[in-house]
Amino acid sequence: MLKTFDLVLIGVMTATAAVTYTIKHRAELKVEEVHRLEAEIKLEKDTIDLLKADWALQSQPNRLERLVKAYNEELKLQPTESTALVHAKELPMLKSEVPVPDVTEAKASAKSATVASAKGAPDTKGAQASAKAQPIPVPAPRGEAEDADQIETGSVEE
Repeated sequence: MLKTFDLVLIGVMTATAAVTYTIKHRAELKVEEVHRLEAEIKLEKDTIDLLKADWALQSQPNRLERLVKAYNEELKLQPTESTALVHAKELPMLKSEVPVPDVTEAKASAKSATVASAKGAPDTKGAQASAKAQPIPVPAPRGEAEDADQIETGSVEE
């Protein structure tokens, strides 16, 4: 009665039903994961909003002024003077601007230090230290009164 073709079709329909169920189950799991992630995102956004509101309350000038008055004797806070601030051009040079030591100069200095020590020079450590020493960057001096009116802005890296 049942032919081989009928059995093959029944097998194909059963396999198709199993694959369809598997795909549907995976899709439902993904939808649940999406809902979970959306809930986490909403919670994080609410937390950020709450923290921003808390920061606004904590940093109110009148509240800070009350705290400064209350703890002035313990903390001995004083306003920052304008001379305590520096301009970007007064900072030491960046690491990228520091000169790289020349290898040939280092070898020549090491040879001269070795020759000096062989001859009995009294201060070989000073010669070696001066061979390794690099110039120390010095901040630029502040400008005259004409530069005091200008405020420099921008990045430190030029």
